[in-house]
Amino acid sequence: MGKKQKKGEKGAVTNFIARTQAVKKLQISLAHFRRLCILKGIYPREPKNKKKVGKGSTAPKTYYYRKDIQFLLHEPVLQTLREQKIFARKLSKAIAKREWSQAKNLEENRPEYTLDHIIRERYPTFVDALRDLDDALSMVFLFATLPATDKIKSEHVRQCQRLSAEFQHYVMVSRSLRSVFLSIKGIYYQAEIKGQQITWIVPYQFSQHVPTDVDFRVMATFLELYETLLGFVNFKLYSDLNLVYPPKIDEEQDAGAAGLAAYILESTDGNDIVSAIAKKEGNEAPTVRAQKGQRKETEKRLATLGAKLAEIEEADGDAQETAEIEDGQDLPQAAVPATSEEETVPTLDAWRAQEFELSGLQNLFKGCVFWLSREVPRYTLEFVIRSFGGQVGWDASSGSGSPYTEEDTRITHHIVDRPLPSTTTTGEDGKAVVVGPKLYERREYLQPQWVYDSINARKLVRTAGYHPGETLPPHLSPFVSAREGDYIPEEAMTLVGDEENTVEAMQVDETADNEAEAEESEPEMEAEEEEDEEDDQNAEDEEDDKEEEALHQAELEAEAAGLSFSDYLQKKATEDKKTATKTASLDAPVSSKAKKLTAAQREEAERKELAIMMMSKKDRHLYNKIQFGKHRKEEAANKLREKKDTLRKQQGASQTISKKRANGGKKSANGGKKIA
Repeated sequence: MGKKQKKGEKGAVTNFIARTQAVKKLQISLAHFRRLCILKGIYPREPKNKKKVGKGSTAPKTYYYRKDIQFLLHEPVLQTLREQKIFARKLSKAIAKREWSQAKNLEENRPEYTLDHIIRERYPTFVDALRDLDDALSMVFLFATLPATDKIKSEHVRQCQRLSAEFQHYVMVSRSLRSVFLSIKGIYYQAEIKGQQITWIVPYQFSQHVPTDVDFRVMATFLELYETLLGFVNFKLYSDLNLVYPPKIDEEQDAGAAGLAAYILESTDGNDIVSAIAKKEGNEAPTVRAQKGQRKETEKRLATLGAKLAEIEEADGDAQETAEIEDGQDLPQAAVPATSEEETVPTLDAWRAQEFELSGLQNLFKGCVFWLSREVPRYTLEFVIRSFGGQVGWDASSGSGSPYTEEDTRITHHIVDRPLPSTTTTGEDGKAVVVGPKLYERREYLQPQWVYDSINARKLVRTAGYHPGETLPPHLSPFVSAREGDYIPEEAMTLVGDEENTVEAMQVDETADNEAEAEESEPEMEAEEEEDEEDDQNAEDEEDDKEEEALHQAELEAEAAGLSFSDYLQKKATEDKKTATKTASLDAPVSSKAKKLTAAQREEAERKELAIMMMSKKDRHLYNKIQFGKHRKEEAANKLREKKDTLRKQQGASQTISKKRANGGKKSANGGKKIA
């Protein structure tokens, strides 16, 4: 007889381990355990039966997979954390004994760890890293705007500023930006890189107030991981474009708040990419050179980064060699339902249309030169305009390094955010003095929202309503997809209407081409028509067979009911009349509308009613619930439309009152002049 198995020592219960037990097993503090779990991507797990896992206890506990904790025992970062603990103890002893040389020596040999192997483990392929880049970019852009405090180190702030600017430069050069949305939280950007949609949020550059109730230790751990991830992603993206990474920085322009203009992108051949792009588009860009100190720093960073990436590339090659499968070996295939060729294989026309649309979007602002006034947010407008092929100049008070001056005749769009036009007054010497910004001819004065609305509409929208002092139209989100019954603003409907007009024009051209092709393929069509006639004859034969089966079924039902076939048909007719009168009484208010419907619409409505009648009770209940939800959504949309109509009426009434008051004032002034 075998030994009796004790409870909780075998089975699914042993797959979990409590957090306190995990900390004791790893022999580290709770803070280091939390840090290690964040870096390795290990999360708490919820067991199906907490009572069994807790050996009868139902007290709230945090559980992890035992295998995950077992993997942490062999983690190099864990060993470095233990060495740091020993280092802190030795350093405190040396300072207490006033052994300054020993303390200096310990400080120089402080144990440090790298996260390169963790990035390799968590993201085996580059596409996996791009899919997880949303949170990394949002975190890096957030810390790039925060001030350095006792909880936020200045090194992290500078590193985030550098990484975010490098990523923005890649998006500008590759024209990867697709959508922009201005919200209360910040600015949402969406880029398409290697077929992956990447969305991140950037806070507005106001004076940030660092809250005290936020645990910055946890955020700093995430930031440490995201900085390493974004560094490797930037290197890969720059290498694919044949660019030198990291890009050089002009210290003079960086000190003068040049922003993105302080970075110098160079190809591996040694050419300046920004200057080449500017010359290609017919514009001259300022040429700057990196200083010697900056050049030495970049060379050091390049040397260390190249060694790390060489090790990773070797590991990639080994992994690919081991993953190769010999010829003749069966490959496992995913269980995917079979689809038609039209769904799986894109047509050449669809691919050409998509490429044409994408090239038009990437060169949306090509040939346009924008001047940014000092009151507009330059950090976002410069990024989005250059991402779509435009050129940007700005006021000297916004930063140095502008390639254009305000008087430049090549400027086509002047972005302002204050009322125009400027007024002219007489000075002390009797001469006319211009108050406000100076107006120039042959350029369009617009508010900043026009740039973002043009990007989201994928075309240059009309400038009416975007001029300074005018009431702007609503800024629509490009991330919202309207469904049936949802409220759609009028502005979105107008954009959809314009797109439909363009599509109809394209369809007219396609129909002309199709007619020409049809004339050439008349003999083939005749042969196909003969085949269709044969198919129709077969379908008619099948319908006749179905009618015979229905007649036979009716005879069997009459025999089972104990009636003759003629009596059964009369009874069936009376029942159908009763159901018809019931449905007519229920749908009495709809009957007036049904008269206005066409024959096809009437037939479709009758078919729908018959389908509802043939439903089971369960399906009919579900259908009614769906219709109720649609009706409620339509009511909410109608309320929004009514609210908009009332607001529009109020605005119209206020405008008429103000006009009457203005006209009354003019009449009184004219009457006063006549009396005088």
